[in-house]
Amino acid sequence: MTRQQENTQQEYASVFDALADTPAEAENLEVRSQLMRAIRDRIDEFGWSQQVAADNLGVTQPRISELKNGKLSRFSIDVLVNLATKVGLVVEVRVVEANSAPSTRHVDA
Repeated sequence: MTRQQENTQQEYASVFDALADTPAEAENLEVRSQLMRAIRDRIDEFGWSQQVAADNLGVTQPRISELKNGKLSRFSIDVLVNLATKVGLVVEVRVVEANSAPSTRHVDA
């Protein structure tokens, strides 16, 4: 690493802060990631193949593949909340002021 590279490196609170252009976008990415992980874990707990998951959730198998491969840009929060409900999860949202928020984001699913 050159001295110039060393001076231009930034530290981020999360990978989403590094990827996003704004704090709001980072928050959105984090929430979608947590929802996807919870749904993916639930599908795995059920032992469903991608095709069985697709049939049970009313989507296509390629859509489940995108979910399992973490394709965040392919899913809105609305769609993920609907899928979470279909696998028997309850999504709880907690909204706090930015200056009192913990350093990590959390969505209970």
